[in-house]
Amino acid sequence: MRPELLSDAIQDYLKEIYKLAGEVDRVTTNAVARRMGVSAPSVTSMLKKLAALGLVVHEPYRGATLTAGGEQIAVEIVRHHRLLELYLMQTLGMSIEHVHAEADRLEHALSEELEARIDAALGFPTHDPHGDPIPDAELRIDQPSLRALDALRPGERATIRRVPDDADALRLLSGLDLLPGSEVELRESAAADDVLMVASGGVEHAIERELAGRIGVS
Repeated sequence: MRPELLSDAIQDYLKEIYKLAGEVDRVTTNAVARRMGVSAPSVTSMLKKLAALGLVVHEPYRGATLTAGGEQIAVEIVRHHRLLELYLMQTLGMSIEHVHAEADRLEHALSEELEARIDAALGFPTHDPHGDPIPDAELRIDQPSLRALDALRPGERATIRRVPDDADALRLLSGLDLLPGSEVELRESAAADDVLMVASGGVEHAIERELAGRIGVS
């Protein structure tokens, strides 16, 4: 089943279930509801529809799991989204904190021909502006093993590989020039502290520990 044969809402649910499955042990109704910004009963209704289409296996109290067909569609949508984010930033000059919302709107309308042309024009990229891996044309995806910035030891250096796909966080990190490719050094860290001191380009920055935990480095 091709993504374009499904409603935008179904595509969005499949994409978010796929992303959640990589973040949590069990994709619960409440977890999906929080991610989608809808009520739990709305999620339950959609999961029943997805199960009837053979895209999801949903067992009460055990969570939702994508079928092979559901995962294929989800990865295709993720590919559309991440290619569009990179295209909007590199070709049209949009700022990193704005590309996500635009890609959300465009991902459903992207044809396979245009997807291939964008991929080629960008040089067949492997990562989006946030550092997330872009599935290739065969929908293969390489998930790198990264450490969190807050896991570094004082004095340890690393390179930022991934930043959260969150507009507020991206606005802050962009202003501090702490984006994928930036080299950083953890200066101070204490278990009781809510703020970490990191240095990049000879400048020290204070970063909340919660945000540092969402920044991937290697």
